[in-house]
Amino acid sequence: MPNPTAAMIVIGDEILSGRTRDSNMHHLAGQLTEAGINLCEARMIGDESKTIIDAVRTMSVAYDHVFTSGGIGPTHDDITADCIAAAFGASIDVREDARAILAAHYAKSGTELNDARLRMARIPEGATLIDNPVSAAPGFKLKNVYVLAGVPSVFTAMVASVLPTLTGGRPLISRTLRIDRGEGDIAGPLRVLADAFPALSIGSYPFQKDGKYGAHIVIRGTEETEIETAMAQLGEVFP
Repeated sequence: MPNPTAAMIVIGDEILSGRTRDSNMHHLAGQLTEAGINLCEARMIGDESKTIIDAVRTMSVAYDHVFTSGGIGPTHDDITADCIAAAFGASIDVREDARAILAAHYAKSGTELNDARLRMARIPEGATLIDNPVSAAPGFKLKNVYVLAGVPSVFTAMVASVLPTLTGGRPLISRTLRIDRGEGDIAGPLRVLADAFPALSIGSYPFQKDGKYGAHIVIRGTEETEIETAMAQLGEVFP
C-alpha cells in the first residue's frame, strides 16, 4: 500500500520578497519523511485571498494532507483563516475555546486581550484546534488542511502536536554515493539503473570542488534490500 501523500502551502509576501527565509518546509519535509508520509508538492504564495483559496481547494483534493504556514497572526494581512473558511464554504468567528486559551495566556503576563489579538481566536466552523505550546494562539484543522503559524519555533511545535494524529506508511530510506565524475559521464549508467529499479527514486546532485566536477547520487525508497542492491550495482559501475 502506498504511503499517504501531503502538500504544503507557504503563505506570506515576506517570503516572496526575500525579507524572510523559509525554514518551515525543510522541517516539515524531514518530519513527514520519518513518519512515512510523502511530501509531494510545496507552493510559496503571497497574501492574496483568491490565490490562497484556489491553492487550498486544489491541493486538498489532490493530496491526503495539506499543511499551511503563515498568515494566522493579529494583523490586517493575516488572512489565512478567512481564506480557509471561504475555500470550504464555512463561516468564521471568534470561538470561545480559542478565546479562553488566549485570555489565560495574556492574563499571565498582564497583557490586554485587545481586538487585534482576539483575531487569532477566529476559527472556521467545524475546525479542530491545534495546540500551540509556544505562544498559545492555536492553529486549526479543517477537513484535511492543517493551518499552522509561520514563526518557525511555533510552526515546529504545532507540527509536533499534529504528527501523532496522522497515520503514516513506511519511512523513506536514503543512501548516497559520491562519484567524482561529471554528470555527462554518469547519465547513461544512471538511466539504466533507474529503469532496473522503477520503485526507487534515483537522483543526481552535481557539485564542483577545486576545479573538478562530481555528483552525489541519492537513492531513496522504502525497501532497504532493494536500495542496497541498487547501491551495490552502482558501486560496481563506479568503483
